[in-house]
Amino acid sequence: MALTGPDLPKIPTPLKSIQQYLTIATKHDQRDCVVSYWCRLYALQTGLKLSTKTSEETNFLLKLMDWLEITKKELHDNEAISNDVAAQAHLENWALKLFLYADKNDRAANFSNNVVQSFYTAQALYNVLTLFGELSVEAAQNRKYAQWKASYIHNCLMNGETPVPGPKEQNEDNDFEEALNNDAPAESPKDNIPQSIPSIPASPPTTRTESLEAEDNTAYKTDSGVKLSVEQVSKAQKFIKWASSALDYDDISTSVTNLRKAIHLLTTGQEPA
Repeated sequence: MALTGPDLPKIPTPLKSIQQYLTIATKHDQRDCVVSYWCRLYALQTGLKLSTKTSEETNFLLKLMDWLEITKKELHDNEAISNDVAAQAHLENWALKLFLYADKNDRAANFSNNVVQSFYTAQALYNVLTLFGELSVEAAQNRKYAQWKASYIHNCLMNGETPVPGPKEQNEDNDFEEALNNDAPAESPKDNIPQSIPSIPASPPTTRTESLEAEDNTAYKTDSGVKLSVEQVSKAQKFIKWASSALDYDDISTSVTNLRKAIHLLTTGQEPA
């Protein structure tokens, strides 16, 4: 469903750091309402922490809050808006797609602003995912790597240097940490790329194996020989999360149903009835 973004006044200076998330939301309004909604919610929560309580800031945040409340009611039947578990899975999948798109091109030495922007946006979406709790080890690693790669490639391009593709070498550890923590005037992608986010790839990869230059959409294979795609495994993970969530409300029946769906999908590769 396409969204119409909020009509916000000029962002107050103390809240400038949330602009990147509002811009990502705007870019997704016509293509992914779930990403738009949660990016704006993250911007609101971050803005409330940053606010110095001036009338200008309060007015800005109230307008953003009003939009979120109205949009949540309009999209109440969208599970990835109304259910945190579904929302988390949706955002994780999109962040991973962007990350793999950028990683695949980086490893192939296809350096461009679009690759920088994709790494940068993936990192931002991993930040948004902290709305649902602590990131998984993999997500945290992807976020840190994306942040470094976006800054590294961007600075190389700005300085007329050729970036080194792929992960850092062992002896580059110090450079890696310096790139993440440097407060010196080293320019960052978000300071120089228009609107601070990527043009979303038309056909980003959907599996881990694509980043390793595999030819098919298979990421996992069971002992019985059933091939599973990342999408199928992601769906199974959602069933498991829903099962766990149901237990929080003592809903044993729903928990068992979702566990059975996960097992059926993982063992047969077929969608549960």
